Amino acid sequence: MSTNIETTNVISDTPGTPVRSDAPLVLRGRKVVGGCVEGEALVTRDRISGWGGIDPRTGTIIETRHELRGQSFANKVLVFPGAKGSSGWSSQFHIARIAGTAPLAMLFNEMTTKIALGAVVSHAPSLTDFDIDPLDVIETGDWVRVDAERGVVEVLKRSRA
Repeated sequence: MSTNIETTNVISDTPGTPVRSDAPLVLRGRKVVGGCVEGEALVTRDRISGWGGIDPRTGTIIETRHELRGQSFANKVLVFPGAKGSSGWSSQFHIARIAGTAPLAMLFNEMTTKIALGAVVSHAPSLTDFDIDPLDVIETGDWVRVDAERGVVEVLKRSRA
């Protein structure tokens, strides 16, 4: 685990009175692909295109206007709204898995056949249909535990000092 992870969240019981808690933020969602992993989050509010949007050999976003252009999702918990583009998702994410550059897990809001098949061929634990929008509470660099079997995501906020 990275040393810059802060495991304390601030919760307010009464207005103006913060209470500190060591409990991680917990989200619940629906399993798409099972499995349990943990790792650093990579978050984007942009949809991801499989065909022409990623380089599966490096796990890098290559789409010209994407906010994560040049960043790799390899061995990260990828948090994003959904897929866009053609049905190239499955082939590109299958190649990423074979190359060892696939995401550790995928957390997304909009379920499509593109993402479902991409998640299955990448073997990445994946969840959707959350009780709390992950894009509102998870930030790049947060440490995230994904237990897709139970439909549970635990988020440990990184230190922002």
